[in-house]
Amino acid sequence: MFASYLIGLREGLEATLVVSVLVAFLVKSDRKNRLPQVWAGVGVAVALSIGFGALLTFTAAHLSHGQQELFDAVTSLLATVFVTWMIFWMRRASRSLSGELRARLDEAIQVGTGAVVIMAFLAVAREGLETALLFFASVQGATTSATPLVGITLGVLTAVVLGWGLYRSALRINLTVFFTWTGLLLILVAAGIFKYGVHDLQEANVLPGLSDYAFDISSVMPADSWYGALMAGMFNITPQPSVLETAAWLLYALPTLVLFLRPQRRRPAPTSPVSVSDPRSAA
Repeated sequence: MFASYLIGLREGLEATLVVSVLVAFLVKSDRKNRLPQVWAGVGVAVALSIGFGALLTFTAAHLSHGQQELFDAVTSLLATVFVTWMIFWMRRASRSLSGELRARLDEAIQVGTGAVVIMAFLAVAREGLETALLFFASVQGATTSATPLVGITLGVLTAVVLGWGLYRSALRINLTVFFTWTGLLLILVAAGIFKYGVHDLQEANVLPGLSDYAFDISSVMPADSWYGALMAGMFNITPQPSVLETAAWLLYALPTLVLFLRPQRRRPAPTSPVSVSDPRSAA
């Protein structure tokens, strides 16, 4: 549940900040008549994201066992690519994101109503599609209960509350610290997703070594124990992984963490808390 909650919180807050920047810009520039167009684009993006998640689930449910393992592997690998790109993109572009969004919206307003709807749609759709893919990949094989769905729903709701608080200046959050810590945790989640993708490729007989175990700690961390289920659900750490699974986890997690923690060359941004009520500090 923690992994799905983190996905909903992180992606949801990014989308909420984007919407907050757009709404704040229209309100402050006395263009409130454009708000329905922005909300229309946001609504279409949310509907598309939900539909994409439903399509992934429907497709997986109507495949044979071997095809489903291969499908899960592909979605897991794609999710790993997208979440890695998202983490580093946000780390690099967060300082200029607000200004870019305001400039794009101003240009769209000059074009017309349809352009505003499309601009708002594109600004939110990427986050939504990433969320659907990442959520689908993260829960494969973790549990058959509704816990992951509850987790991601709570994460999104938390993000909406935080975003509203930032917009209304009722809440101040150090977004640099927030995205750094959630980025670190998402890297571990992504490492688990990548590991599971390798496991699915082994299940589909694309890769060998399914029964070549790197270690076996099932005696101290049984898969059916609460803490075993917790580690599997959070980071896909299992008590009896194959050699390839373990190598995949290490080969992804270690260099990605090093690159993420490496200081950026350009001057760091101020670390004081920010508020979305000032569009310049929205992201």
